[in-house]
Amino acid sequence: MRLVTLIIFVLGTWAHAQDKPVKSDSLDVVLDEVLIVAAKKAKIETDMKMAVSVDEFLASSESISFIKRGAYAWEPLLNNMSSERSIITIDGMHIFGACTDKMDPVTAYVESNNLSEIDIKSGQEGGLQGATVAGSIDLKRKSSAFGRANIWDAAYQTGFEFNNKQFFNLANASYSSDKLVVDASMSHRKADDYFDGNNDEVDHSQFTKFNTSLGVAYKTSDLSSLRVDAIFDKAQDVGYPALPMDLSLSRALITSATYKQFFENKLLKVWDSKVYYNAIEHYMDDTTRPENLVHMDMPGWSTTYGLVSKANLKSANYSAEIQLNAYDNLSIAEMRMYPQDRSEQTMFAYSWPWVTTRYAGLSMSNALDVSSSSVLNFGGTMGVNYNYSKYIEFNRIFHPGASQEKTRFLPSLYASYQWYPGKFDVSVGTGYGHRAPSVSEGYGYYIYNSFDRYDYIGDPDLENEISYEVNASVGFTHNKGHVKAKVNYFYIQNYIIGRILSAGSPMNYQSVGVKGYTSLDYATLFNFSLQADYHLLHNLHWNGTLTYARGLDDNQNNLPFIRPLSYQTALHYRFGDFRFQAELNGDAMQVNYSPEYGEDETPSYTNLNVSADYSFYISNYKTVVQIGAENVFNTYYSTYADWGNIPRMGRNFFTSLKINL
Repeated sequence: MRLVTLIIFVLGTWAHAQDKPVKSDSLDVVLDEVLIVAAKKAKIETDMKMAVSVDEFLASSESISFIKRGAYAWEPLLNNMSSERSIITIDGMHIFGACTDKMDPVTAYVESNNLSEIDIKSGQEGGLQGATVAGSIDLKRKSSAFGRANIWDAAYQTGFEFNNKQFFNLANASYSSDKLVVDASMSHRKADDYFDGNNDEVDHSQFTKFNTSLGVAYKTSDLSSLRVDAIFDKAQDVGYPALPMDLSLSRALITSATYKQFFENKLLKVWDSKVYYNAIEHYMDDTTRPENLVHMDMPGWSTTYGLVSKANLKSANYSAEIQLNAYDNLSIAEMRMYPQDRSEQTMFAYSWPWVTTRYAGLSMSNALDVSSSSVLNFGGTMGVNYNYSKYIEFNRIFHPGASQEKTRFLPSLYASYQWYPGKFDVSVGTGYGHRAPSVSEGYGYYIYNSFDRYDYIGDPDLENEISYEVNASVGFTHNKGHVKAKVNYFYIQNYIIGRILSAGSPMNYQSVGVKGYTSLDYATLFNFSLQADYHLLHNLHWNGTLTYARGLDDNQNNLPFIRPLSYQTALHYRFGDFRFQAELNGDAMQVNYSPEYGEDETPSYTNLNVSADYSFYISNYKTVVQIGAENVFNTYYSTYADWGNIPRMGRNFFTSLKINL
């Protein structure tokens, strides 16, 4: 099987496959101009706050919520599903965290100033990046276009947040000429412990983060270019108040080389191939927790090699994207416990026992203009997933005869129909797909979950999760505003979740028992969102969002971490060079919680955030200064997704200054 996978992997280096979903009219441009406009420039910021983190920006999406174990590295939930069920990539590159506690999601390894946009796709429409249930989140880095003259562009941003004394500096610069492009960024954030709404310090909530990136592109011909990119990220002294351990050091190196070729007057418009490599190391320990009776170290490593090769096709009313995606990942995590009497022998185990994952998938996404006001989108993926555990004996303690290697086939299909009658836009869609168990679900060994206080054991022979989904949306556009409602429903067979094991005793002294990952017959998940915006006056704008979700297992019991009724409403006012924003957001009481998985009832809350900014020029350089306050009423609260009911940050004044050079 290794040879078969390797052959598939090598074939990908010359298979003609592609880049990102293409709308039917997106390539109706003169090809000589494509290299100029190919790079998008967007601001990864919200109306309320300029210097947002990537997590804060993603939180502004109605389809994404977060599990928070501290002030740093939140775990994103797409469509109210855990991160195992979604795919998070950087420019299509697969990156796997090195922490068994999920304290290093992919979003932790980029910064807002080195991103141009974030592409979120729901359900099987996200299957281009690989096997998924919830969908995909692709973090796209800044990539300047080739210019006609030497052009420099730069920006610098600094600021301070008073609650946790966070000081940050963000800088980025780019150079563009007819043949050469250089993009660079650097950022540094340092924060102390934050204070909650009762003005009590939340211990172990500090963090320090440094991130830098560099991209260099060279135009090899009028219609082709070569680009190399690298990101280096380092986090130190990161506290997690919801966990019994903290992070002493995390490092990531993410590299890639991309060749892009455009074609004139052919069905094939663009061919884009990328090879990449990334390595992550993550060191959790409890040396800052003297109250712990037993000292423990939990280091982890993740290394990934990969290929993304994709092609855009276009003719008349039809466009398509074909993508070959392949990667090889090695995940290792250790657990070492030190007895109080250091003369005694330490206890050692692999919580990820050297697990190799190889994946190769061929995907196709199609768009057909049925009429001038309707589009049919359809596509699918056929993927092959291979796992191998070097030390399978750990899993065989609980699952005798467990497979040391496992090959799975992961098909997916989706279709949607979009119709634009007058001022309305309507869509209906469906999807079907498989996903393989994650490394933890398949091979995890005594992974302690401090939320429900159980140690978790993986099962290499779990069945694939199989998702059936339907979705629909309807929107209406007026000359002063817009309103849109979205709904989706997932029926997931073989839903993977932890259940108490009768055999085995806990290894962690804080644990109350052992759970094994197992498959339910099925689970269902329903998501609804309503978004609206309206221009009340020429300079006064309102927007609002309402979301609701419900998740049930096969016994009609609540699934964990399902967001209750949630809302956000905001007013934006502009007066000359001044802008003023006020926002209310909150959750209703969480009554559909899951005691079986450690949840309890969380009360409702409402937050008020305000900010104001002023734009002016310093020697022809546009400058923006902003001041604001979050949680104005200093509300003490904890949400359904705050691990162990850790309280959120209390009142926080913030300032920011940005200069575009």
